[in-house]
Amino acid sequence: MRLYIAEKPSLARAIAAALPGPHQKGQGWIRCGSGDEVATVSWCIGHLLEPAEPGHYHPGWKKWRIEDLPLFPERWELVPKEGVRQQLAVLESLIRQADLIIHAGDPDREGQLLVDEVLRHVGTRAPVQRVLISDLTPAAVARALRAPRDNREFRRLSHSALARQRADWLYGINLTRFYTLSYQQQGEQGVYSVGRVQTPVLGLVVARDQTIENFQAKPYFRIEASFRATEEEDDPRPFTARWLPDEAFQDHLDEENRLLDRALAERIAGEVQGRPGAIVESRFRDRAEAPPLPLSLSALQIEAARLFRMGAKEVLDTAQSLYERHQLITYPRSDCRHLPEEQFQQRQQVINAIARVAPELAGPCQNADLDRRSAAWNDKEVDAHHAIIPTTRSAARGTLTPAETRLYDLISRYYLMQFSADAIHREGRLTVRVAEHRFRASESAVAEPGWKTLELKRREDRSTPEKPPLPRLDTRAPVLCEQARVSDHKTQPPQHFTDATLLSAMTNIARFVADPELRKTLRETDGLGTEATRAAIIETLFKRDYLFREGRFIRATDKGKRLIEALPESVGKPDRTAVWEATLESIRRGEGDPRAFLTALQEEIREFLSTPRDSAVPDPAEPAAGPHCPKCRAPMVEREGRFGRFYACSRYPRCTGTRPLEDTAPEDGTSQKPVPCPRCFSPLVRRQGKKGWFWGCSNFPACRQTVNDLEGVPDVRLRKAT
Repeated sequence: MRLYIAEKPSLARAIAAALPGPHQKGQGWIRCGSGDEVATVSWCIGHLLEPAEPGHYHPGWKKWRIEDLPLFPERWELVPKEGVRQQLAVLESLIRQADLIIHAGDPDREGQLLVDEVLRHVGTRAPVQRVLISDLTPAAVARALRAPRDNREFRRLSHSALARQRADWLYGINLTRFYTLSYQQQGEQGVYSVGRVQTPVLGLVVARDQTIENFQAKPYFRIEASFRATEEEDDPRPFTARWLPDEAFQDHLDEENRLLDRALAERIAGEVQGRPGAIVESRFRDRAEAPPLPLSLSALQIEAARLFRMGAKEVLDTAQSLYERHQLITYPRSDCRHLPEEQFQQRQQVINAIARVAPELAGPCQNADLDRRSAAWNDKEVDAHHAIIPTTRSAARGTLTPAETRLYDLISRYYLMQFSADAIHREGRLTVRVAEHRFRASESAVAEPGWKTLELKRREDRSTPEKPPLPRLDTRAPVLCEQARVSDHKTQPPQHFTDATLLSAMTNIARFVADPELRKTLRETDGLGTEATRAAIIETLFKRDYLFREGRFIRATDKGKRLIEALPESVGKPDRTAVWEATLESIRRGEGDPRAFLTALQEEIREFLSTPRDSAVPDPAEPAAGPHCPKCRAPMVEREGRFGRFYACSRYPRCTGTRPLEDTAPEDGTSQKPVPCPRCFSPLVRRQGKKGWFWGCSNFPACRQTVNDLEGVPDVRLRKAT
């Protein structure tokens, strides 16, 4: 019997549909064909097995005790996941009956591991083949089934995934227990989880928030001058140029060459106004811009967040629905932006399908130049999976939701761009010298839009006016400075992260690394996390109250900031995690040793845990200025309600915590600052009970601390009225 093992039921159904009938369905399997050609299709439901919890290895490890750390299992074990034991039993029975097993996990690291670990758990001597399916349409599945490969070719991919799984267990279990227990010794509540990817992502947000909070705006000045050619045969159109600083003014410039001295700016403007000058540089050219490559998952999430304000997890879930339910796009969890060269032969069928599913793209589909072959088709850049593109399926299974429609349209546009002409940019530069001062003007306009006609733009992008074209002047052409003016500006802090910018930061993590050698190495990796996990990582940080939303911006909570302050710098920065990804990639290529990787990691964990217990976390900080939500401790903002103004949680509607505006200080005016709870350090508020007024924690009911005598509160910040 041939046994096909898919990663999930939807893929199993697609495989069964591509196999000859008759089809017979059973509990957890589908039998196809008859006689000697019989084949059985079964499936996993994600990971059927998971790494055992610490208590499985040693009963004493079940309880969290700092003296037991570090926890290093001598022999790794997997245990069945709750809720999927029945399907695991079905697979065990089928594997023992199989003469040939075909591994049909998703074409990525985790897809390889989750079927391999079941085969190792059950044990089999049957030969195992591997098929890579990234398109669930019947024709694409049938093509993949006709091209099986030996599963041993992918053993290094499985070793890489297994090393990642065990490293995450070691890192997360040990550091989470260590810092949670250390914080509990300081009176803190809750779990302070640490992860090899989530913690550096949190570190990025905390660092950005701190940069903005500590930012001090500095004034700087810009000099602009209007010029016009003075000879009759030259182009008479006026143009505006900006002053270029040179070495003579270095003492008056900041690190970005911005002029900081207004008096000097006024002097320069006075020296050039009304005076003649000459063109010292004239450069004009037409530059061709090739269409962007089709989308990977990260590129899709970034574009969808930028254009539609969709969250990373929403994009992944919507794309998964387009792939599994509607079969309208190829495998969405892809980190590749290239296509196999054989896929070029299907371009006509794909474009016909786009025209039927998205009628608004019928015009671009009709105008597509099928003889054009962009750089997207390149076998050398394609490994287990390729870029996300539309399939040849010409109808959805049911009605598409608005989110599905938007994503399908976006993916289709990037595919159609591959058959559009290059965009032609007309670029120009004029440099003028007046006395010893130089000014520069530049232009960049789209002369021929080409593929850019398919580009989607935000409303604010569409409203940005293009610069007027520069006059075509030759070098040494005389000009006159008609007017010079000085404008005042202030340096601006960076913006808080959004879904799009945080995903972009995770993808291009090398930008946030100071070490030049390490930065060079990281440019060759995929960044923080994988295409399939980045959305879940961000969502996890929200669930654990490390992040909160303020409009479209993502910010760190006080809990998140405290954790990053307590951790060693190397744990909260992306350098280590990105190096992990590079090491895992070297294991996949057969250049790295997974055992050496885990041994080195254990030594690092021992170093982290050798920190003296009393210095593992800082002393509790004073509560941040302003009230905190009694439910989730996020900052609160003032809002207007039916009965007047009140404080509401800044995470609304995710959190509905509210507080009245009245001061938390005693009524006799003995303090104007919040008094911290002696247990969790949230502000105390006055409450009325059966026996009169008392002080209770604003974090109620999570914290039920009450105080009757304020003088007995440790670290009370009260001053007696004079």
